[in-house]
Amino acid sequence: MAETKREIERKYEAAAGTDVPDLTRVRDVATVADEGVVELDAVYHDTPDLRLAADSITLRRRTGGPDAGWHLKFPVAVGVRDEIRAPLSDTLPPDLAVLLRSRVRGGEVVPVVRLRSARDVRRLLDADGGLLAELSVDTVRARRLPKGPRASWTEIEVEAADDADPGILDAVEKRLGKAGIRPAHAPSKLARALAETTPEDHGPDDLPDAPPPAAPGTAGAVVLAYVREQAEAIVALDPAVRRDLPDAVHQLRVACRRLRSALKTYRSVLDRNATDPLGDELKWLAGELGVARDQEVLVERLRGRLADTPRPLRLGPVKARLRIWDTARTKDARRKAVAALDSDRYLALLDRLDALLADPPLREAAGRDAAKVLARAVRKDHARLAARVDRALSLAPGRERDLALHEARKAAKRTRYAADAARPTLGKPAKKFAERVKKVQSLLGEHQDAVVARATLRDLAVQAHAAGETAFTWGLLYGREEAAADAAERGLPGVWARAVPL
Repeated sequence: MAETKREIERKYEAAAGTDVPDLTRVRDVATVADEGVVELDAVYHDTPDLRLAADSITLRRRTGGPDAGWHLKFPVAVGVRDEIRAPLSDTLPPDLAVLLRSRVRGGEVVPVVRLRSARDVRRLLDADGGLLAELSVDTVRARRLPKGPRASWTEIEVEAADDADPGILDAVEKRLGKAGIRPAHAPSKLARALAETTPEDHGPDDLPDAPPPAAPGTAGAVVLAYVREQAEAIVALDPAVRRDLPDAVHQLRVACRRLRSALKTYRSVLDRNATDPLGDELKWLAGELGVARDQEVLVERLRGRLADTPRPLRLGPVKARLRIWDTARTKDARRKAVAALDSDRYLALLDRLDALLADPPLREAAGRDAAKVLARAVRKDHARLAARVDRALSLAPGRERDLALHEARKAAKRTRYAADAARPTLGKPAKKFAERVKKVQSLLGEHQDAVVARATLRDLAVQAHAAGETAFTWGLLYGREEAAADAAERGLPGVWARAVPL
């Protein structure tokens, strides 16, 4: 079973024979324990075209040292990575392979670099003997595989202990700097090895630069940049969803929706004959993910409602019933989301997005001035939103009006996404417009959440009654959700009046 470790470290340039300064002069460091030299042998794997390295992801199989095994590292921030470990085996463990699926697709990972390091380890301890950080001087020998060029160098690596204050790294860096030891240029050993062992006949200058699909400053360039950003977000968020990281499902669903909205809004730029089928697939994926996200939002809302209910009014085992209801539905929702990511249909979608970006179906408007084309498209989305809001407000309260307000909410979201995509071009006016529309979207979202919560509360009340429990509290919460929906409807005209178009 794979385990995850948050790795916070820094690397420094060092010449062979570099003396490490006295580190007991570093704040909080009482002693430095010399752990001796350990020999490490790591084979790094990647796709033949180095897709993992391009995204600063490393995959290695390492022997030697206390953590021998497979290590998969995802970047979190500068100097911070999540290292996911699996036991040593001859082949890539399935637990790690699945986290690479959105990048590897139907291909395979192969050995690309071998690094053998003599690691001279020092443990930095506080006055109580607690570990603050580990410093190692690594003498590295690299070889491009299978039989490529070689390289060698020495570097210093400092890693904060799991429970230590990361500020220890700043203090150590200051001490190293006074000794003339500077931060490394390469972010990782693999990055340096790849740079220094690239075969002479395989350099990036061998191929001519491909012409951009759309000239800078044109509508095509701006829209394609936004489409690429969202497509890359889908690929990057895939492993986070599989790891069940906080907010990952929501962010992936948002990327799908933003991308789908852009393909609809900017049909004057990209041919809809090519993009509409992609939009259908993005809608499918967002829908599969939506089950999990909607459950997260709903249960958080109901827990909040219960927490706000005075204790004398919480009759019966309401918290336990909500927990049981949530556990079963959450498990099913997560299973549904992961199944979608495991499907061939999903991989086909990723491949089609790559194909679209490689050979975009640009229309005549793609070559025009971006500001004019994008502003016109945003205004068109606003007009569509206005028609939906007007229709909803014209209806009497009830189910038909609830449905109409939900449709208006979806139109508001699309309009906001369109404005967000236009912000790099239209600047502050687009930003302010997006903020105004977001308020409309949020109010309509509050209304829809109240509608959905009412249906759930009714089901919980029925379940409680069937089990011989009082349904009083669920009925009380139902009434509060009715009031919340009514308040949103009353507030809509005023919020909408301020959502003036660009």
